[in-house]
Amino acid sequence: MSKPTIFRKRIIPAECVELKDDLILHRDAETIITQWNTLKPKKTLSHGYSCYFLDRGFKVSKFYDHEDRLISWYCDIVSHTYDRDTDTYVFTDLLADVIVYPDGFVRVVDLDELADAHRDHLISEEELETALRHLDKLLSLIYKGAFPRLQKIIEDYEQN
Repeated sequence: MSKPTIFRKRIIPAECVELKDDLILHRDAETIITQWNTLKPKKTLSHGYSCYFLDRGFKVSKFYDHEDRLISWYCDIVSHTYDRDTDTYVFTDLLADVIVYPDGFVRVVDLDELADAHRDHLISEEELETALRHLDKLLSLIYKGAFPRLQKIIEDYEQN
């Protein structure tokens, strides 16, 4: 398996960073699973695993602290482009996020940033609609009790 190039593009703050140190554990037509350390040192967050669900419009990450304890599951609403010629993915963070804590508490965050980005013309009407539809899809899975299936995908690779 060739190693694709993966970029994380943020709207707020505006940046596009190659995730060159992320270890790709798996890639198929539906998912990319990575293991990573934080790009910039953080007080609590140290490392984790992520699964990009390519057709679903979200990335689910398992966050660990410096003592290897689970902090939370962090879900980014994303869109992506793929260039087959260069085997390059660019994942754009569409700002809305969902945090699932170890006790099962679910928190939706950063909807204010999504509204601000739209107001300030940093995202289009289409991107706003995409973000809201992907957020709704993810929350529907969580509320139906299907989130453990998404977690298991990461945990299966974490065990290897």
